[in-house]
Amino acid sequence: MIRPSRQWAASLALTAAATLAASALSAPAARASGTNTTPASGANTTSASGTNTAPATARAATSAADPEGPEQIVNGTFDSGSDPWWHTDGITFGTSGGRLCADIPGGTVNPWDAIIGQNDIPLVKGETYAFSLYGSADPAKVGRVLVQLPVDPYTAYLTANPELTPDGATYSYAFTSPVDLTNGQVVFQLGGSATPWRLCVDDVSLKGGAEPDVYKPDTGPRVRVNQVAYLPKGPKNATVVTEATDALPWELKDAAGKVVASGRTTPRGVDDSSGQNVHSIDFGSYSKAGAGYTLSADGETSRPFDIGAAAYETLRSDALKFYYPQRSGIEILDTLRPGYARPAGHVGVAPNQGDTNVPCQPGVCEYSLDVSGGWYDAGDHGKYVVNGGISVAQLMSEFERTKNAATARPMGDGALALPESGNGVPDILDEARWEQEFLLKMQVPDGKPYAGMAHHKIHDENWTGLPLLPHLDAQKRMLHPVTTAATLNLAATAAQAARLFAPYDPAFAAKNLTAARKAWAAAKADPNRLASPSDGTGGGTYDDADVSDEFYWAAAELYITTGEKEFKDFVLASPQHTADIWGPRGFDWGHVAQLGRLDLATVPNALPGRDQVRRSVVEGAEKYLATLAAHPYGVPYNPPAYDWGSNNLVLNNMVVMAAAYDLTGIRKYRDGVLQGLDYIFGRNALNQSYVTGYGEVASHNQHSRWYSHQLDTSLPNPPKGTLAGGPNSGVQDPVAQEKLQGCKPQFCYIDDINSWATNELTINWNSPLAWVSAFVADQGDGTVKAPGKCHVTYATHAQWPDGFTTQVTVKNTGATTIDGWSLKWAFLGGQKAGQAWNAALTQSGATVTAKNLGYNAKIKPGQSITFGFTGKSAPGANPAPELFTLNGAACA
Repeated sequence: MIRPSRQWAASLALTAAATLAASALSAPAARASGTNTTPASGANTTSASGTNTAPATARAATSAADPEGPEQIVNGTFDSGSDPWWHTDGITFGTSGGRLCADIPGGTVNPWDAIIGQNDIPLVKGETYAFSLYGSADPAKVGRVLVQLPVDPYTAYLTANPELTPDGATYSYAFTSPVDLTNGQVVFQLGGSATPWRLCVDDVSLKGGAEPDVYKPDTGPRVRVNQVAYLPKGPKNATVVTEATDALPWELKDAAGKVVASGRTTPRGVDDSSGQNVHSIDFGSYSKAGAGYTLSADGETSRPFDIGAAAYETLRSDALKFYYPQRSGIEILDTLRPGYARPAGHVGVAPNQGDTNVPCQPGVCEYSLDVSGGWYDAGDHGKYVVNGGISVAQLMSEFERTKNAATARPMGDGALALPESGNGVPDILDEARWEQEFLLKMQVPDGKPYAGMAHHKIHDENWTGLPLLPHLDAQKRMLHPVTTAATLNLAATAAQAARLFAPYDPAFAAKNLTAARKAWAAAKADPNRLASPSDGTGGGTYDDADVSDEFYWAAAELYITTGEKEFKDFVLASPQHTADIWGPRGFDWGHVAQLGRLDLATVPNALPGRDQVRRSVVEGAEKYLATLAAHPYGVPYNPPAYDWGSNNLVLNNMVVMAAAYDLTGIRKYRDGVLQGLDYIFGRNALNQSYVTGYGEVASHNQHSRWYSHQLDTSLPNPPKGTLAGGPNSGVQDPVAQEKLQGCKPQFCYIDDINSWATNELTINWNSPLAWVSAFVADQGDGTVKAPGKCHVTYATHAQWPDGFTTQVTVKNTGATTIDGWSLKWAFLGGQKAGQAWNAALTQSGATVTAKNLGYNAKIKPGQSITFGFTGKSAPGANPAPELFTLNGAACA
């Protein structure tokens, strides 16, 4: 997968049609090369420029304009036998009843393993062609039709995926040729089936003079809502697309059709991001929970939605469950993910090359490493340290928030149905560990050149096509050069892992801290070893010309974990520490100073001037809240052009607002998060949810080599809870370029598996979805709980290499007597509470619970009780906890 480097995708030049991608299909004499180069990125890719505008369904031939040009296909009616059609080995075909019928062998892996085609098809540059055929398949199959260049780079000008059935149907597509060509090729790619099947085709036609196939998305009713749910005690907003300029009446109806609330819209004028004239509806005063509500205005009725919290409890799990079937190097069990079982990928079982003994690119190194495990980055088979870094950091941050935020509720062992469930470790940490162990393996061993640095990425030698399950990937795998950015990602995540895993696995925590220190030293010794922007064959480049933000993030995590002067001094001296890092576009894998700033603000530490760090997070939240308030669709993101993966940027801006709420308790920041989520779930110009399985109309054809139901009906769609990348004004892929040219930002999206620029799934897009969905689930029905009537003083009076003593004072600041108390807090890392006085202490992980001893159960108003304990130190810092809850309520 390619991401734009430090330049945003919207500013990238559009890929020229003549250089768009290869189908990796050889001419008939060479047969199929087996190296389809359809990537998940901006490198060579198979075009789908003529794909049916209604995904997964055929458009009737009569709906296309009648072409006026001459027929380009020879013997497309098969009245004179099968010549000049050709086929690859293993196919048996001939004419029957005036049709060409072929028996397609089973046991093939790739679409190009079985091909029928015709050569010498002339094309005229700028001419729009109508391509049509009758086709049937028994049993039903998704076919693949291409009009392409017959030699390297096998540029495809049309790729279509007709869903063929035993009953047969006529399919029609249109495309515009970007080149003059005398030797074009029409091919049917028919491989990839485990079992044999029979294909019949007839009336294959290609004629010029057609009308361009204009794509127009089906946006449904003009009333746009969050199609999933609004919290009962939270904000509730909607958008109406209308030509009216004056306020309009609106009605909220329950599932029975009864009007339960009404009011008038607020005109907002023309929204620049969609080009639509819109009104806003605020129905936040209605708070009764229920399902099947609809909102009506201007003669239109919205899609249904709920008022309730249950959906977000489910999403909290689903967004994290996304990661298990994304794992490399392990069998995915049907018992844990029904419908998503597959063999382990890249473990060296033929034909797979495997990741257990991977060499470097030629000239990069003279050793091989076991880099098995980890998560596949996206819908391809690559694994990237900088993308894995932000992803695993956000999962660990989601867990760490449960130790430090008043509203946070932990997810325990068994919550995600993982192979590790039941091991006594919270499942979210088990999932994070799978990736973190891979990142550790990417570090150069001692005694080798660049020891301590991390290889940037590992992926196939060449791009692979769709669909292709990981265990069937026969490509050679290679390690790519070390980079400073990857090394600092390892330093940051390993430092974070060192403190979070310390209560559960001290040895693993120590291993991470050692790796973090080595990585930090190596990066400082080689601070400008950058990824090459041209290293994009077979995988994304992830090049980054400025790594000052990675240095800041790594120093911040190392300081929080260790408390050491070196890292404190680096943080304070970094320009990133005082810079305004809260840009309007948000943060991502290439802009990670925000990760360091957020953790310095929210995780206990003794950094000088920390109050200003916290204020800066609130200032960032204010910016995004102002953007949201000004946006007619209520989005905390509004650049003139939408970026690659815009949905993850929207969510990351919401993370900043959520952190401000955790720091201040001020409700407007929480409400900003809830409103921002409305955009993700349907309050947008396309009137659709971008999360698979959530909302009446939701993305489900995200770009993936194994969630490829759109191309192979035997394969599944992406699992429930998978986020699509979202609108991207750069429209870099052929599908987007054909369908979306000139699109307004919110309309630069299409739910097509071949649109890798707008519809990709990635680990670093689901990580902020998981973080934000957990935050929203933690709000329950939206009721804001009052802080507890208590104040806690926690003072460590003595500390020595392996221990410390602490005294805790709890004061009743309320007007009534506390009769029986239970106080909870969490240590930063692996500290253990030992012998106590005046309280009974228990500990689970890093969380300690202190309970009264009976004689001190009552605390009268204005009075205090004091207890103390001796503790066992853990390596690193031992700051005072900052969140205390007394009888379930956070002390002020």
